[in-house]
Amino acid sequence: MSYSLNTTVINTLENQKPDNAVILCHGYGGDGKDISILGNYWKNYLPKTVFVCPDAPERCAVSPTGYQWFDLMDQTKDEILTKSLVAELKLNKLIDEVKKNFNLKADKIILCGFSQGCMISLQTGLKREDKINSIIGYSGKIIDLKHIENNIKSRPNVILMHGDKDEVVPVSYLLEAKELFNNINYKIQTKIFKNCEHRIPQEGSSLGLEFIKKQLY
Repeated sequence: MSYSLNTTVINTLENQKPDNAVILCHGYGGDGKDISILGNYWKNYLPKTVFVCPDAPERCAVSPTGYQWFDLMDQTKDEILTKSLVAELKLNKLIDEVKKNFNLKADKIILCGFSQGCMISLQTGLKREDKINSIIGYSGKIIDLKHIENNIKSRPNVILMHGDKDEVVPVSYLLEAKELFNNINYKIQTKIFKNCEHRIPQEGSSLGLEFIKKQLY
């Protein structure tokens, strides 16, 4: 099976078709292998799920061994949005490839992202016309509030999680996203972790697992 992005795939089913898929999007400067750690934990409890962990499309500007979904360095708000739209096209293409490769409908696919991976997962998932099942977001934000408010095409299930001590992407961005969703009568789940910095705590991975079970199993 081929993908347009370099991709780590975790599939324990061998010759059987998976019932569903989780696409895991890493953070700024990371790669698919980084976030595949989460997929390797979840696979033990989700036997019929395939986990797809792509490298973002660009080499990272500040960490040459890692990747970025879009450049964040010395960019204006408009430049960031423009570059994120390019990344969105590439993530959409990967979603379509996962659908085709495993013969899955969009409602059997969950997007999960950490930090910048959460940002691109939210923007992509909310704007797809064929509604994916859910979005799981850790330590991220909505890239451009007005753009999302004006361009939502579907309403997948959403859970956003964040550490209250995050200094990289402050927890205020979760509250900002929550307010936007409230304003458009879109019910989402949120969780703020106490004394947690910019990372996915054990409680976060457990909550993500339970969320997937509820939505796909």
